Amino acid sequence: MASMKSSHSRGSAIAVASLAFGLAAVVLPQGAAAQGLFATRSLTLETATKAAQAALDSCRKAGYQVGVAVVDRAGVPQVFLRDRFAGAHTVSVAVDKAWTAASFRIPTTDLGNETQAGKAMSGIRNTPRVMAIGGGLPIEAAGSTVGAIGVSGAPGGEADDACAKAGIDAILIDIEM
Repeated sequence: MASMKSSHSRGSAIAVASLAFGLAAVVLPQGAAAQGLFATRSLTLETATKAAQAALDSCRKAGYQVGVAVVDRAGVPQVFLRDRFAGAHTVSVAVDKAWTAASFRIPTTDLGNETQAGKAMSGIRNTPRVMAIGGGLPIEAAGSTVGAIGVSGAPGGEADDACAKAGIDAILIDIEM
């Protein structure tokens, strides 16, 4: 009898909680019931792969052997492609360029200009993984950073930037809202 009574009280408590939640959803303005949450957008694996392949293809057409990384908005790698003759360093450098662009939400070339010796933000260059050189670009959609792309191995940051931009250009139609 005690277990039936206990089971009945739990059932009643659940019913009351469900009713209260339902009423709160009706009475509170839309979204107010989940004020402690936020939504984010990220690239799909297919879109990240398309960007990486387009960047690699752009560099190949220019005669460069590179590594290309695409990371999500938090800087976690989604895709990495490396041409057969790209240097071993291109793996970590491309990933870190993409991580830097995602983390700071600016192109790594711009970060390099803003953190030169003698400037107020120069100390950022001492942060692990920061690549304050060309080749990393944030990927933005509807005013938010949804990922980033990093290219390493072309002769100089401008060439890396051009290939990274080609990767982003290839997916713009897929991510524009």
